[in-house]
Amino acid sequence: MNYVVDSYENYKEENRLTTNNARKIEFITTTRVLGEIIKTKSKILDCAAGTGIYSFWLADNGHNVTATDITPRHIEIINKTLAGKTYDMDTAVLDATDMSCFADDSFDIVLNMGPFYHLITEEQREKCLKECLRVLKKGGFLVTAYIPRYYIFQYIATSDEKYLDAHLAKQLIETGVLRHDDEKCFWTDTYYSSKDEMESVYKKHGLRIADHFAQDGLTPLLSQKADKWDEKQFKIWCDYHYSVCREHSVLGASNHVVIIGEK
Repeated sequence: MNYVVDSYENYKEENRLTTNNARKIEFITTTRVLGEIIKTKSKILDCAAGTGIYSFWLADNGHNVTATDITPRHIEIINKTLAGKTYDMDTAVLDATDMSCFADDSFDIVLNMGPFYHLITEEQREKCLKECLRVLKKGGFLVTAYIPRYYIFQYIATSDEKYLDAHLAKQLIETGVLRHDDEKCFWTDTYYSSKDEMESVYKKHGLRIADHFAQDGLTPLLSQKADKWDEKQFKIWCDYHYSVCREHSVLGASNHVVIIGEK
């Protein structure tokens, strides 16, 4: 995981969901769904909080949030932001595959919005999911984000021609795995999944699938167009995306997808 941490230490995660329309839609769609799922004041663990965009949105809406992340820089940013807030939030640098600092059945909601797609072995992913479920109360919701393997090559190959490589396409489709030392690595250690696999994993762990939606759909591929829209035009697009974000074809054609399961 050191390579993942190094990648995020040198990346402006705090800007990722706020800088333009193509990125904002992920946050807008996700908070809309979370607002429907989380009805009352809840105790929430954001176990890969990044720089806290979801943690602060949830806390601002009255929930009791604990924010952890494996990247020290992210937690430093969260703590600095907390200085300007009127509420407290527990924070810690933490690996989501080992959350032994938390007791069983501690949280109403667990957000697993980052770890899963950086765990390149099935053993690591199982550890992470089991830890999330261990600390989640019965009747609570596990919210996991993943990146679809049938989308990612389209995105990266059209972003930079040096990645328009047949071997890379075959590797991503057949294994879903990208390693930091691969010749054509465009990010860091990453695992790309699929709708069927994620639903199978959730069901294997006894979770009832409560929702499964595309966070941003094709918008990242249309970023130049989307970033030219005015506020009214962008809202029309966001509403349209929300109306189709649960369609099976859209799930496979999205940059980021979330599956929510009830324990």
